[in-house]
Parts: sequence; C-alpha cells; structure tokens
Amino acid sequence: MYNSLSSYSTNLQPNTRGVRPITTSRYEQIADELRQAINDGTLAPGTRLPPVRELAARYNVSTRTIVEATRLLLAEDLLTSHQRGTTTVRERPTIVRMVRQMYQGRAGSGSPWRAEMAAQGRAGDWLSQSQETRAPTAVAERLRIEPGDPVMRTSYVFRADGAPTHLSTSWEPLALTLGTDITLPEAGPHAGKGVADRMALIGHQPTLGVEELEPHALTKPEAQALRLRPGMSALIIHRVYYDGDLPLETADIVLPRNYRPVYEIQIG
Repeated sequence: MYNSLSSYSTNLQPNTRGVRPITTSRYEQIADELRQAINDGTLAPGTRLPPVRELAARYNVSTRTIVEATRLLLAEDLLTSHQRGTTTVRERPTIVRMVRQMYQGRAGSGSPWRAEMAAQGRAGDWLSQSQETRAPTAVAERLRIEPGDPVMRTSYVFRADGAPTHLSTSWEPLALTLGTDITLPEAGPHAGKGVADRMALIGHQPTLGVEELEPHALTKPEAQALRLRPGMSALIIHRVYYDGDLPLETADIVLPRNYRPVYEIQIG
C-alpha cells in the first residue's frame, strides 16, 4: 500500500521570466503526498501509518521531518494520534448538505433551520444570547453605518436533535429596531421567527440576500460550542440582507467542514 508513497517528486517549471520559483519544504512535500493518498482513498479511514522511523527511512529524511509532516495532517484533522505513539487515518465525517434557498429571504417562511430539519425528519432548534453593543468596523461597513454605532448582537448555536451543528452571529442596527417588538431577536412576541419575517413587521421587506464564503479555522470558543477541536478547518459565510439599498442585518455563519452549503437558485 505504501510503495506509491515513496515515489514523491516535485517538478518546477523553468524560471524563464526571472521570477523566483515557489519552494516547498520536504515535510510539506511529504504531507502533500500523504494528504493526497488520504483524499483519494489510497490510505483508507482507520489505516495505521507506519512508525515514524520507518517512514523516515522510506522517504530518506530525518524523523523530525516526518513528525512535522504528520503534525500538519493532525492539525487538518486528517489523522488521529493514539496512545503508544500510533497514528491512523481519521474516519471521514458524514457530509451534510445545507441548502441555501431563495425562500430563506422571503417573509412568511418562518425559521429556515426548523423547516430544513423538519424536512429531514429531525428536530431543529438553537441556543441564543443577545446584547446591545457597538458595531465593529467590519460589521459597520456591511451595515453601512459608522463604526461604534449601536447594534444588537445575537450569538446562536444551532442544533439538530440536540447536537450542535453550526454557529451564527448576527448584528442588527438599533437605528432600525430599537423600541419595536423585534428589538430582541429571540425574545418578545416574535421570538424565533426568521429575519425576513421580523423585518417585515416593521416595514422592511428583505429583497436581496448577499453571501460571501471564506475559509476559516475554528477559534477556541467556536470549537467548544461545537464540541470540536480548535484550529479545525471550517467555512464562514458573511451574509447581508437588504431592503433595496438599505442593509437590515448581517451575520457570520460558521460551518464545520462536514457541512456543505448548496445554493439553489430558481431561474425564470
């Protein structure tokens, strides 16, 4: 099984334009080969890696180089380290498709998360905490307000059948919501409704939702909330809802790596 792992080679194109080629350290090269073998199934889940000394001899490198290579893959959650120094390929997580549909931005649809989980025969709910705060610069830019302007910040831990699935932090400008029945997103007579339904109640029907996706590494608080390990790869969605040109709400949605956003766009 491991014969193919010892034949790693790197081909650099000639530097004909005077640009220095990108160099890769030996441990990164070895990590790349092991990563590829894991991703294509050559190293199946549960497979035990050879001892460090054996891998070092196979690649003709020091044991320290092998340790550095495996550290990269451990940080990416592709390998699992066990007692007595053994390392195995981690079981692949079950991939969950999270559908991002146009109905999520329409009033009258209620909670998209509850609807999505109900369609899968699961119970969807969330934990939340709201507080008045001042808009950070990045949030202010999205909401087109001044940094430091008052906003309502709400943190969510979404769950399916009681287990945490993903996180979201939303910000709503208090210039729009203060003194209304929807000032607190998860309290009052309209608690639990989706953003579209709540904003429609104060005369702001969302007409556009914009989402920007970015790679993300779980912070310690995020990992604790999701019962995962800090540094694990994830995806963050930066969302903004608009009523015409007026931003109504923005949110950062953190998806662990087993969640895949799938966008369904109706045409015509």
